[in-house]
Amino acid sequence: MSHVKTVQSIYDAFGKGDVPTILGHLAENIEWEYGIVSTNVPWLQPRRGRAEVPRFFQALADFEIQKFELKTLLESGDVVVALIDLEGTVRSTKSRVVEEDEAHIWHFDAEGKVRRFRHRADTFQHWLASY
Repeated sequence: MSHVKTVQSIYDAFGKGDVPTILGHLAENIEWEYGIVSTNVPWLQPRRGRAEVPRFFQALADFEIQKFELKTLLESGDVVVALIDLEGTVRSTKSRVVEEDEAHIWHFDAEGKVRRFRHRADTFQHWLASY
């Protein structure tokens, strides 16, 4: 399976709430939200290892997604970049988040598993909405 097809299947599983399928595409030692220490946004926290990733989905339960549009997938070598339009409401605060061209960066290992993942999002907007 090409990396683009893998990412597409991850987004398909995300749309169905199928976390086990998503986890099946991740390397055991995945770096989730690599390159950051903390954003103070519950769903944008760094996590290490496949066993930590379900905590992302648990935190995301406070974020009601009204729009999640995968606009494009770009692949080069072992990296796939997805551009997403996103609209949602933080349930606990009733605040909205609107992202145009939010980038998701997927890095793959030699076995075709995701070894690193990162949202490139307006973290300040997410933080304001979540508090």
